[in-house]
Amino acid sequence: MIDGVLVTPLRIIDTPGGDVMHAMKQSDPGYIGFGEAYFSQVAHGAIKAWKRHREMTLNLVVPVGEVRFVLYDDQEDRQIFQELVLSTSNFSRLTVPPMVWVGFQGLSSEGSVVLNIANLEHDSLEADKQEISQIDYNWEVV
Repeated sequence: MIDGVLVTPLRIIDTPGGDVMHAMKQSDPGYIGFGEAYFSQVAHGAIKAWKRHREMTLNLVVPVGEVRFVLYDDQEDRQIFQELVLSTSNFSRLTVPPMVWVGFQGLSSEGSVVLNIANLEHDSLEADKQEISQIDYNWEVV
């Protein structure tokens, strides 16, 4: 496991007319403030990688579809990978601290949606990006 990464199981409450899906409360582990929330759509098989925030903490939830997240920690000469698949059948929140690389892949044939509840507003100067080939990871294995 990568230091500071949290996986928090979430509740889906069955109600007439449609489920209620929890995402985050102020009292939850991983909550360190609110800057913005946004959704990312992920097509089946699409890979969005690699990005690392220097200050932002991510809180990632998948309310629709299935997404494989790959985290990579290269701090202090480490090379640690952590992988997790989130979906409604594994409904959890993935908290990613600053300085951890993140990539993700859509696994659902109908497409997927990722919700990020971030502690800071997006600032492109605060994030680092690398091409998918710059971090040696086999995305073919699921």
